[in-house]
Amino acid sequence: MMGEGRYPHIFSPLDLGHTTLKNRILMGSMHTGLEEAPGGFERMAEYFSERARGGVGMIITGGIAPNPEGSGGAKLQTAEEAAQHRIITEAVHAVVPEVKICMQILHTGPLAWTENLVAPSPIRSRIGFFTPKELDEEGIEKQFADFANSTVRAREAGYDGVEIIGSAGYLLSCFLVEKTNQRTDRWGGSYENRMRFPIEVVRRCREAVGLDFLIIFRIAAMDMLQGGMSWEEVVTLAKRMEEVGVSIISSHFTWHESAVPTIATMVPRAAFASVTGRLRKEVNVPCITSNRINMPDVAEKVVAEGHADIVSMARPMLADAEFVQKTLEGREDEINTCIGCNQACLDHTFAAQEVSCLVNPRACHETELNYEPTDNPKRIAVVGAGPAGLAYSTIAAERGHKVTLYEAAEEIGGQFNLAKRIPGKEEFAETLRYFGRMIEVTGVDLQLNTRVTGEMLKNEGYDEIVVATGITPRRPVIEGIDHPKVISYVDAITGAKPVGKKVAIMGAGGIGFDVAELISHAGPSGALDIDTFAREWGIDFKNHPRGGVTGVQPQVAKADREITMLQRKTTPVGRGLGRTTGWTHRLTLRRRDVKMVNGVEYRKIDDQGLHMNIGGWPDILDVDTVIVCAGQEPFRDLYDKLQDSDANVTLIGGAYEASELDAKRAINQAAHSAAAV
Repeated sequence: MMGEGRYPHIFSPLDLGHTTLKNRILMGSMHTGLEEAPGGFERMAEYFSERARGGVGMIITGGIAPNPEGSGGAKLQTAEEAAQHRIITEAVHAVVPEVKICMQILHTGPLAWTENLVAPSPIRSRIGFFTPKELDEEGIEKQFADFANSTVRAREAGYDGVEIIGSAGYLLSCFLVEKTNQRTDRWGGSYENRMRFPIEVVRRCREAVGLDFLIIFRIAAMDMLQGGMSWEEVVTLAKRMEEVGVSIISSHFTWHESAVPTIATMVPRAAFASVTGRLRKEVNVPCITSNRINMPDVAEKVVAEGHADIVSMARPMLADAEFVQKTLEGREDEINTCIGCNQACLDHTFAAQEVSCLVNPRACHETELNYEPTDNPKRIAVVGAGPAGLAYSTIAAERGHKVTLYEAAEEIGGQFNLAKRIPGKEEFAETLRYFGRMIEVTGVDLQLNTRVTGEMLKNEGYDEIVVATGITPRRPVIEGIDHPKVISYVDAITGAKPVGKKVAIMGAGGIGFDVAELISHAGPSGALDIDTFAREWGIDFKNHPRGGVTGVQPQVAKADREITMLQRKTTPVGRGLGRTTGWTHRLTLRRRDVKMVNGVEYRKIDDQGLHMNIGGWPDILDVDTVIVCAGQEPFRDLYDKLQDSDANVTLIGGAYEASELDAKRAINQAAHSAAAV
């Protein structure tokens, strides 16, 4: 196929001794919430099978605990549980027999959602819920036995192997790092002692299943912790793991409590692959790299440059189950690219919700949301080519409906055209590239620069009219809101109006943070440049101090502005941002000296500045620009005018609900509506 010629490295087989991978693309582990859901195994069977049909060489499931204390959720310990897992493995092997599927054994240690959690020392994680019980000798021996038993059960369940995770702040990694292992017995103290536990876990598992079963060890190649593992310790551990029989070493980066982003949109593509490349030179088993590899050219470059033998992509396989097949067929422009937003995947994971994907609502819902060919083709008008209108149009057209998409602007995208201008959110342009191509593939009749009226739509005689006209920025009722120094967030982001040196941002929701990021930013975007990213977040890739960050001071390029973010709510500024990315935005802006003030009552704006009360006390903020980020209101003029007609009218996206710009909700709503029409 075309892709094999363009990407020879990722499409070359990999000999693993007793078995062979058909290509170098791995669907990496991601807990979905289906593991604990009613009917979850049947849903996972279809979820993984769809990715197998889509062309991946190997799949690693979400984390499954070896015992109850290992997570408080899904576990594999009994024959009955193995029988449930067989639903998954048989489904995958039935559709593509050569695809390998491995189960991740995840003992979360101090991050477990159970009061019976265990760890090397009774130290509560900064992000944990409970203080763990310190394992005694009997408890340690139990963990060894449970890991080995879970590995045997995984083989019984039909898996081709297991991945044992020894990173991220979970149990095995807590033995490795001094801050979480303060023992003085043979399991603590020297590094030789601290690494004894994970080595023995792997040795017991290999002993239990023999040589013809894959055992992958996920190592924290750079843990991003102050005082974390040194490079010499990482290499020593990897070599010892090779000695006790691992088939593959998978490099991971960060602990969940690290103060360095590794998976957000702001992280450059393949930012950490070079670390895997260094480790690969030290061992003789294949190595997997991961993190922010989301397109085939990036994966090919990583393997071609010798940074890895296998490329792991978890979230990209949520975004597009056919990623590999499209690459093989030369249809890369049809890939629905993961934009690293985390809004429907990891944010859901850490809130104990079922996972999906902002750009692909079918992810993890393959048995519930399908785009079946229609037996009743309709003429449909969709008004508005923002995320909701784009999703509805392309899905409805894919199903066989004749769709005309009207957009008043000169380009598709709506609010995504603002998002892609924010430093660190450049990936949002990929979604617009995807939808632009899908408009062509599905035959949507796109009418740009066309402002429609209700009369025009009624005269055309459409069977269905879908209004996706989006939002309009809310303009608060404040004395002086029309003062020349007041501008909208749209004008600030597009540069339509100048932004002064002393700025107040009214509103600290997602848009307020985006505006603050944009106007406080100086120099190139870290998302596009690994050196800039490393400098801003205090990472030393060249010398690899402990954790990659110990003793390295972040160097943030600051714009020459005084910026104050204001919000009416008395809650901490930024609390409503995403769980996995919000902290990065708050930390970035603090490092740029952006002030954040809550509990603000706005009074008026005049030549003196912004008059307000803070905590009941009057104050004047001397600023030359006030940027209004006070939320949005649904733009429903067209919808309201159509209500008196006989047309079948549907309202979706921001025009339906605009409490906060929410592409996840908008695309999900549009997809379900288009699937049902």
